[in-house]
Amino acid sequence: MLLNNFIDMMQTLTIDIINEKAIKLIQDMELLKLIRIRKEKNQQEEAINWSVKYKGAMQKQPLNKVDDQLNELRSSWE
Repeated sequence: MLLNNFIDMMQTLTIDIINEKAIKLIQDMELLKLIRIRKEKNQQEEAINWSVKYKGAMQKQPLNKVDDQLNELRSSWE
């Protein structure tokens, strides 16, 4: 019965830290085995701003020229 209650209590939360003091408190709770901290990549770091990354990498072209290039690439696969 106690194990079932424990499993029901386990939840995953995402927390935004707005004060550095909170990190110490969270680490203390982990040391007391009240919580478990899982380190994951920051979602903002994973988000790539494609327009900035590839700005200037391609020149503007008429649509029919782009279609011709795509058809040429596709035919080379066959």
